[in-house]
Amino acid sequence: MLLKLPKSSEKFFWTKHAKTKMRQYQLSESRLKRVLRKSERKEIGVAPGTIAIMQTIGTKKHPTEIWLMYQAIKKPKRIKIISAWRYPGRSPVGKLPPGAQEELPS
Repeated sequence: MLLKLPKSSEKFFWTKHAKTKMRQYQLSESRLKRVLRKSERKEIGVAPGTIAIMQTIGTKKHPTEIWLMYQAIKKPKRIKIISAWRYPGRSPVGKLPPGAQEELPS
């Protein structure tokens, strides 16, 4: 089954890397938007100025996490989706640097 890849809109900009990862991990546009709206954990992303968010899925016996890395762009005001991936199991909680809680949007 071929996934329908998202197109950039006024609210979201999808990078080519994110589209490739969506195809690789079989993640739909609506699933990633749901992760964006109802994330369970937020951390500072690996790349400067990015935020990584996570949502758990799966069962108790076979837990899985969906991660999404994005960047908030001010002009034009939209969200740049950089990458998305699945993590098998439960990932360890990353440490936030001091003062990082104020940087993260709620």
